[in-house]
Amino acid sequence: MVGQRYRWKNKQLREHVAVIDGKKSPTILLKNVTYLNQMLKKWINAHIWIYQDRIVYVGQQLPSKLTDCEVVECDGKFVVPGYIEPHAHSFHLYNPHSFAQYASQTGTTTIINDNLVLALQTTKKKAFSFIGEMKNLPVTMYWWCRFDPQTEIHHEEQAFSNGNVLSWLEHDTVLQGGELTGWPKLLDGDDLMLHWIQEVKRVGKKVEGHFPGASERTLAKLMLLGADSDHESMTGTDVLNRLLQGYTTALRYSSIRPDLPLILDEIHDMGIDQYDKFIFTTDGSPPAFYEQGIIDRMIKIAIDKGVPIIDAYNMATINVARHYNMENLHGMIATGRIANLNILSAKDNPTPESVLAKGIWVKRDKMDKQAFPDFPWEGEGFDKPSINWDLTLDDLQFSMPFGMKMENAVIMKPYSVTIDASYDELSMNHDESYLMLIDRDGKWRVNTIIKGFANRISGFASSFSNTGDFVLIGKNKNDMLLAFHRMKELGGGIVLTENGSLLHEIPLDIGGVTSAKSVVELSMLEKEFVRLVRERGYNHSDPIYTLTFLSSTHLPYIRITPQGIYDVMNKIVLFPSIMR
Repeated sequence: MVGQRYRWKNKQLREHVAVIDGKKSPTILLKNVTYLNQMLKKWINAHIWIYQDRIVYVGQQLPSKLTDCEVVECDGKFVVPGYIEPHAHSFHLYNPHSFAQYASQTGTTTIINDNLVLALQTTKKKAFSFIGEMKNLPVTMYWWCRFDPQTEIHHEEQAFSNGNVLSWLEHDTVLQGGELTGWPKLLDGDDLMLHWIQEVKRVGKKVEGHFPGASERTLAKLMLLGADSDHESMTGTDVLNRLLQGYTTALRYSSIRPDLPLILDEIHDMGIDQYDKFIFTTDGSPPAFYEQGIIDRMIKIAIDKGVPIIDAYNMATINVARHYNMENLHGMIATGRIANLNILSAKDNPTPESVLAKGIWVKRDKMDKQAFPDFPWEGEGFDKPSINWDLTLDDLQFSMPFGMKMENAVIMKPYSVTIDASYDELSMNHDESYLMLIDRDGKWRVNTIIKGFANRISGFASSFSNTGDFVLIGKNKNDMLLAFHRMKELGGGIVLTENGSLLHEIPLDIGGVTSAKSVVELSMLEKEFVRLVRERGYNHSDPIYTLTFLSSTHLPYIRITPQGIYDVMNKIVLFPSIMR
């Protein structure tokens, strides 16, 4: 059940009570605070006693014993609960450790993470060891349990076996099943997925949807089958439809869907002024998007758009905790809760001056306290990929008459290839490029043409993809090979080449899918990468998301997957992958 990981031992509970009795000292006393009380929806003056990682008292009394206590005078300051990001894709160039550290500096102290990379890239044993290590961070880390790989892979029955899925669902750090990117299969009669949803309900957890463009009728069916929430509202009407069907509704502000300001305007125009079923998410955006903040930025947008201040904070705290049945631990400032607290300079400024996470100062007076321990990546199954095979010009044969046309950063449509792709170089006068997806172990490949990616990118290779397989794109086959070979030398990464030379690279030294660098360092590398590809004709919203979703069969209409070119609407492989 939710909360097992914070089941304090009897000895600890007796110590907590001893603090109240004056037999032990609190470890931190926040004195004379003005704090947000979510029970009353009011700002209240009080003292907050903290013992190690727990709030042991909130009220008007002061402790009688202060021998081992840090006393912090908070007169004129405002204290709110730590913010919660309920929908994090924490392997998005950054990694869960680096993202948690970065997020903590703007007050996000609880993160609910996607487990897809863990399910696809490592064993269950290593994955559980990894999330066990994540418990040692000051930021509180929870996880999802995916039901499908979000693409067509060769080993789905193994990665998403019934035993694996049920083990994830029963893990004490897993709060939800989903997100349900495979919901069309559910509606078509997939009883195994329905069984897993029933198991989610049996263990008292939640099911999160992924229902972009879903009709009212579809939303109703999915609610009947067990969905509890959805984060895919793109308009005020989408929000209303979900509320009317009983969904907890996430409002999103991400790099490819910065919808929050528009949605707030539209729901206010509709007369919606109740916010208890709303939560916030940034939906796993790339590093540069977070330069202005994470959940704190969303709270500020909401306040500026006329959401009452207390409701804006509640959408980032208690609303999330109540949805996941963990308000006994998170989302409010009250006795017994985890000591995740943000100290603000003003009620309408949600970016904190100081942050406590599990009773540890991770930020103090605007200074990063460097409270996060180093993480032993190599011992957790995330070694650099051993690419002990090579790629040659013989692999770069593009005779398929069928290609993929980009409608935007993530939507692909089929089109008939009319150019002659038999040469080693394509003209820069059009926006058609070679595209290859190749197995990270070199066993198979899929070659086609992509239209609309760019018209002047000569060579590009990436080990960052939905499946962890390698993506090559470009106009010049020799530059594509050069990019691949450099990516191989790095042990994984994103590489741009041109005229036989290296143009830019983002090393991904953790399993080839993510980086040990800080979010700040990655933001700089990402911005330079985006600048370079835009100069060469990429004109969509986010190239990192394009890489993420090239293989993702939860989006229309055509995808390049490990099994081959896949027709999403008809659920068939049109051109199978070729064994090497």
